[in-house]
This record gives sequence, structure tokens and C-alpha cells, in this order.
Amino acid sequence: MPVATTVRDVAALAGVSVKTVSRVVNGEPHTRPEMVQRVMAAIAELDWTPNPSARSLRSRRTGLIGVGVAELRRPYLATLVQALVTEADRRGLPVAVEPHHGDPDRMRSLLDARGRLFDGLVHIGPLEPGVATDGALTDRPVVVVQGGDVSAEVDQVREDADEAVALIARHLAVMGRRRPVLLGADRARTVGEGADVPSASMRAALARAGLDVGDVPVVRLDGVADRRAGADAAVRALDDHPGTDVLVCASDEVALGALAVLSARGVDVPGRVAVIGYDNLDDGQFTTPTLTTIDPGAGRLARVALELVADRLAGRAGARPAVVTLPVDLVRRDSTLGQDRT
Repeated sequence: MPVATTVRDVAALAGVSVKTVSRVVNGEPHTRPEMVQRVMAAIAELDWTPNPSARSLRSRRTGLIGVGVAELRRPYLATLVQALVTEADRRGLPVAVEPHHGDPDRMRSLLDARGRLFDGLVHIGPLEPGVATDGALTDRPVVVVQGGDVSAEVDQVREDADEAVALIARHLAVMGRRRPVLLGADRARTVGEGADVPSASMRAALARAGLDVGDVPVVRLDGVADRRAGADAAVRALDDHPGTDVLVCASDEVALGALAVLSARGVDVPGRVAVIGYDNLDDGQFTTPTLTTIDPGAGRLARVALELVADRLAGRAGARPAVVTLPVDLVRRDSTLGQDRT
């Protein structure tokens, strides 16, 4: 009877330690690519299959990362989920995507599943107040992506919304736009700030850019910030504020709805009214005109979120929650520049 191949055989053929083989098999980060290639080549040559049950018993881990999200119908949420799945795949980590539809009980169940169904959780958006996050800074990590002000003791990754509104304000000034209307609360709004006025960060950015911040209207969105809400808000903005020369939208979905209304009314974009979105959805490249937008960097957010999870699981992180703020980009397109791209 042939002798079964062991991890020691793989290590010997690859010329590495047993520990290195284990790191590669478990998808741990910070392993040199050439080491990974040697180990994977040895595994293939020896036709060796790690024993998942044995690995789980030794580590008390499932090897699975959970991704919690309210829903997948919203395009930007789906974009973030895809970025997380792609980054996890690059690291050799299996992912379970768990929509909870905003149900607090389902969110609690998701958090309770850490250590049983999966090792750690990346949650997109804010957590419900009071949900249990015990172990989030040790062996049952929770990382919140774009959660706003989260009081729970968890690691956070978010885009720099203050930089985003500063980029928007400077772009308005450069393009000679003086009468902005906001469709929906701007993304720099913090907990406690009203939704009917620009955030303190937006007001400061507009003032630095030389714009009058005394009367910048905010048109509330009805329900979900989708295209329908954007279209309805654009109608109210044009009717109530006929002098506006730019619509600053809370999301690309809102902006796409606004563009549809402007087109239906025969309003020249950007000649009479410019439009700025937020999220850099693919759809914005194919509208007429193409959509100027803020790119939050879904790939960057995903990469850092999974690094934080890996660091917690490996015991490399500190005792205090990490808050990582990442840069954003302004993607300039025809909805503010015009087709001649001046």
C-alpha cells in the first residue's frame, strides 16, 4: 500500500519549512510570492490535498470570511461586495456573502456566527446600535466598511468624505458654478447633523472655494437614494430653485435619475446645469453626457478591510480599534466639462 503524502513531503519538495506550507495553505498574508509558487507547485506535483477537518480542529477556524450587506440590488453595494470577493480570492480566502435586508435580528445572527460559521466579518454600512461585537478586536474580528460614525468597538475603513466634498467644491469653483443645489444629504454629513442643510465639512469646503454658503439648498430624497428618488428630487430642484447651475448628487444613482429629468425637459447639460455624482458606477461612463463623479475606491477599501481582518486573526493588530481613512478621486467627465473637455 502506498504511503500517504504528508505536509512534510510537500515542505521537503518545495524546500521550505512545514510552517511555510501551512501559511500558504491557510491563505495567510505577507508570504512571499515565490514561496507561494514553490509550495503550490509541490502540492500539485505530489497531488496532496490538505485535510480541512484537521486544519479546523488545530486552528479552531473555518477558513471562511463573512461579508454582511443590507442588500445587493443597490449597484454600489454590489460593487463593494464584488471588490471584497475579488480581493479575498486573490488571497485564497473563501467568502460567504450574507444579505440581511436591514433586519436587526438577521444582523445580530450574522455577528453571532463569527467563530462558528466563519472566522471574521466584513460589514458594509453601519451596524445596528447595541449589536454584540465581543471579540471584534481579537479572534472574532469585525471590520466595518463605510459605516459612518460607529460607536461599537470595531475596526473601520472608510473613504475620506471630507476630501470628497473639497474636490467637489474646488471643481465647482473652477468650472464657474456659483449656485449649487444638493440632491440628498452630502456624504460628509456626520451623526447629529441635519439632513436639510449641507454638512459642516461641505460648507467649509464651499467657503474655501470662494462660494457663498449662506443659501445652498438641500432637496431631500424620498425613500431609497435610487434613480427614481433622484428624478423626483431633480424635478423639485428645478421647480423650486430655477437659478441653479449645478446639481450635486448624493450618489451616482441619484445623478442618473437627475440626468433623465434634465434630458426630458430639454435642459442643456452642462451648459445650463451641470451634474456631479458619487460612487463612480460603470453606468456613469455610458450616459449622455458622461457623468462626473467621486470615486471612493472600492478596490482600496476591500484590500484594507481584508488586511485588517487578517491582522486580527494573526494577532498582529493593536488593542484599540483601527480607523483607516482612504483617499478618493474626482473623475471629471462631460456632465461638468462639456464634450470639448476644457
